[in-house]
Amino acid sequence: MVTQVFRETLDSGKFVVTANLDPPKGADPAGLLAKVESLKGKVDAVNISDNSHAVMRMCPLAACKLVQDKGVEIILNMACRDRNRLALQSDLLGAFALGLHNVLCITGNHVTLGDHKDAKPVFDLDSVQLLQVVGILSRGKDLSGHELTGIPDFLLGAAVNPSASPLDPQLIKFEKKVQAGAQFFQTQAAFDLERFTNFMKHARNFPVKVLAGVWVLTADDIASYEAHRLPGFYIPNDIVTRVKEAKDSLEQGISIAAELVKEIKDSKIADGVHLMAMGKEDVIPEVLKAAGL
Repeated sequence: MVTQVFRETLDSGKFVVTANLDPPKGADPAGLLAKVESLKGKVDAVNISDNSHAVMRMCPLAACKLVQDKGVEIILNMACRDRNRLALQSDLLGAFALGLHNVLCITGNHVTLGDHKDAKPVFDLDSVQLLQVVGILSRGKDLSGHELTGIPDFLLGAAVNPSASPLDPQLIKFEKKVQAGAQFFQTQAAFDLERFTNFMKHARNFPVKVLAGVWVLTADDIASYEAHRLPGFYIPNDIVTRVKEAKDSLEQGISIAAELVKEIKDSKIADGVHLMAMGKEDVIPEVLKAAGL
């Protein structure tokens, strides 16, 4: 079992690095564990997603246990989309019993965005309510007031979008999550550091750690961005042009990500970074090396 040190790392003032991994779409964990080996010693913790973008994958609890047994501390992503309050509480207690003590509470994308569009969404709770539920469990009760045998003590994380426009609704949700018990935040991709800095001016008023999201782009990512223009997601035109005109878009994406990581670290505008590579996680060590980490 890997030593639980992520909480202490966040509190230490060290520039923290986390990375996102998706469980396999199947029962074979070999590919996931190979990526984990490449990240060992280079990141402080790894997030294991929970049917990200409503695409069915291996149970994150199982994937987290497999990863942590390999010596890498994990952050369990837990989405409200697929579980009611019974299942959420049950999975949280099971996670803690398995030694999985870091949880990122998210609402989750709607099933219409995923690969099982006829699935019935649950959304019994949202991310703020899930944070509140974890707080109740940590006080030795379940959501109905029944006493627990064994009390969990989770490090609680939440998500926030610093690029949203308008930003005020995100700031309101951010404050609600802090009040509900969030101790750290991992942001959506922050390509525009001016916007990110504006968000951080507000975030620094609260006793939480913020890890800036950094996404390794490719030409395919830019094509999807231009086709869909999802609300609240923004990539500056100069970055779009750099990736589109590059001979090797992935190589350019690595360079851009490294530049962002270095600037975030040097400017101290965030407490660390959360790296996302969308199936290309084997390049994360290259990003960190290029950033001087």
